[in-house]
Amino acid sequence: MIYKNVLGKQIIHFDTLESTNATAIEMQNLEKIEEGFAIVSSFQQAGKGMEDNQWESEFGKNLLLSFCVCPDFIKPEEQFLLNKVVSLAVADLVKEKLPRMEVKVKWPNDIYVSNKKIAGILINNSIVGNKMSSSVIGIGLNVNQSIFESDAPNPVSLKILSKKDYDLDLLLYRLCDFINLRFRGLMRDRNKIDRAYLKKLYRFDIFENYIIGAKTVEAKITGLDKYGKLCLEAKGNKKYCCDLKEVQFVI
Repeated sequence: MIYKNVLGKQIIHFDTLESTNATAIEMQNLEKIEEGFAIVSSFQQAGKGMEDNQWESEFGKNLLLSFCVCPDFIKPEEQFLLNKVVSLAVADLVKEKLPRMEVKVKWPNDIYVSNKKIAGILINNSIVGNKMSSSVIGIGLNVNQSIFESDAPNPVSLKILSKKDYDLDLLLYRLCDFINLRFRGLMRDRNKIDRAYLKKLYRFDIFENYIIGAKTVEAKITGLDKYGKLCLEAKGNKKYCCDLKEVQFVI
């Protein structure tokens, strides 16, 4: 299983794909890849983020990958644990490269440096009966790209922030190390993963503006419920518990 350091031992590289997640799902369905396989592409023609948002990435400049796991030790209602583990691992990598900067996880699974987005995660889960059958976990990390031309509001990269170029292969293997480490931590103590996620959570316990429904609300993030919904408390002690489509951050 993934906590036994499977991830990173077998990696398939492509020059161009429509989407690493789509390719991983297809290959998994055809039983052409095993657990822990990582699929990496220099470019994605139709890379996506949450809610079908497009992911801009210049050819050969960034880290674009998907990997497959079979997390049957996680109950379907606990599947947000995967978001926590992978988000923390990506944040670990970014923090290692930018040690003097504040690195946070913006719920549900974007990685922010200050108020700018440096990475995103997209997870496709397959549930059979009462078990998690398989998961394909896609990661996009902005690395060596210095100009972003899409209308995304706040992209940034390691190069922009550090003025350095990075070896993508070395970053990939280091990311695998961090993901394996976080999965082992999940196996030992799930509560520790929960605490670490809250500690890294962007805007945690700070009053900021959010759009909830069609209304702008000043509220603070107080945590997550057991299903991974975002819990907020507005001034006046009014409480909200929102899924992705029910709340929007005002950046």
